[in-house]
Amino acid sequence: MKNFTLSLLDRDNLNLVLDTLKLGVIAHTPERIITVFNKEAEKITGYTKEEVIGQDCHVVFDSPFCGNKCSFCNETPDFFAETKEYPVTMITKSGETRHLEMNVAAIIDNENVFKGVIASFKDMTDALRLSLQAETLSSFAGIIGKDKAMQEIFRQIRDVSLYNYPVHVSGETGTGKERVACAIHDISSYGSGAFVPVNCGAIPEGIVESELFGHVKGAFSGAVKERKGRFELADKGTLFLDEVADLPLKTQVKILRFLQEGSFEKVGGEKKVSVDVRIISATNKNLKEEVRAGRFREDLFYRLNVIPIHLPPLRERRNDIALLAAHFLKEAEQESSNPVPDLADAAIDLMQDYHWPGNVRELKNVIQFSVVRSRGKVITPNDLPMELSKESNRELNPGINPVPGHGAAIPDTAAEPDIHLTRGKLTDAAVRTALVKTGGNKSKAARVLGVGRATLYRFLAQNEAVREFADDF
Repeated sequence: MKNFTLSLLDRDNLNLVLDTLKLGVIAHTPERIITVFNKEAEKITGYTKEEVIGQDCHVVFDSPFCGNKCSFCNETPDFFAETKEYPVTMITKSGETRHLEMNVAAIIDNENVFKGVIASFKDMTDALRLSLQAETLSSFAGIIGKDKAMQEIFRQIRDVSLYNYPVHVSGETGTGKERVACAIHDISSYGSGAFVPVNCGAIPEGIVESELFGHVKGAFSGAVKERKGRFELADKGTLFLDEVADLPLKTQVKILRFLQEGSFEKVGGEKKVSVDVRIISATNKNLKEEVRAGRFREDLFYRLNVIPIHLPPLRERRNDIALLAAHFLKEAEQESSNPVPDLADAAIDLMQDYHWPGNVRELKNVIQFSVVRSRGKVITPNDLPMELSKESNRELNPGINPVPGHGAAIPDTAAEPDIHLTRGKLTDAAVRTALVKTGGNKSKAARVLGVGRATLYRFLAQNEAVREFADDF
């Protein structure tokens, strides 16, 4: 085996180079003993090199900077060539909260032997704060979006991650409720523990309590041994109760008791089990209406809904459609050895005119369908599922004749309001006038202006003053 021990001269030169970097750098052995810690790492974490060199990284930093999220806890890491990238929220030595972007990779020698870990990290705290203030972020913690509503959700995720208050995420099917729950988990102090999702509506009523709280041996027929439930499996981590409105009332009582006491009893058991779990719930139903209908306990609603986060449907954030489509195309490119086509502007226009009942999840499916169907280098409207062109024409353009073969449309001038605008040319004044005439209805305003709705949305995205004017309706 090659001897990878560095000479003192080599070490000094390496440290000089690392100390010039504007990235924090830390390296440790397979036993997690820290061997490298540069000046930027000292600046970001508040720890000095003398305090950490030779120490176990988990002992020095704890979670979430280190902890169970680490891919190198075992003697053999769970990957070699791949570099992991993820956001981390850490508490510095002085008690400050810092938001970091972390890149972690295994150190492998020429004989494919694992020699340790090297990680680089960048302090994004100030940049994140300024971007949120300016509403210029296009993604945060794995969530894609530049819409004003999404910028507010990014702020909520950042703020709530610092506390262990229950969060309830609401929104239509496919809006990304689990993705938001994962983001909160990943950047919180519970990010070192497991993220345990539970689809409450998919568990048969007879076994839901056993699934959530576990059971003791002999608790019922078939209980041949003691079993941990999801609450225990999520200890030191996050339990995500998806479709929480579908829980039976009897189970709701037991969850309420856990939220009050921090402990529960297994099915058939008498001993209290205490766990440290963050609870995030979600549903596509209106929980207040479920409470009024007597299907959901009011006291549990208030316990779960401490921090409410509502995800808007995709049809209310149409400016994000092109951004999301590009993201899903990039994912498709990473998953395939074949080249992935680009999206034609006409295809984007059609997608922005669609109602999206399945929201972001449906958009991802559409991109995957179109990648497979497309024969050339560009995805055209003909490569999209037929329902996009059908619904867009039916819903948004009554009295408008489709252009053959494209699903686009030309305006029926007889149906337009009689106002004096230069058709097809967008100016601030023209757009404002059209919005006033149509009561803020962007679809009708686009028809008045003689442009596609996607063109109007792009104009609004690039003109903040007019966009704010439109948002006031």
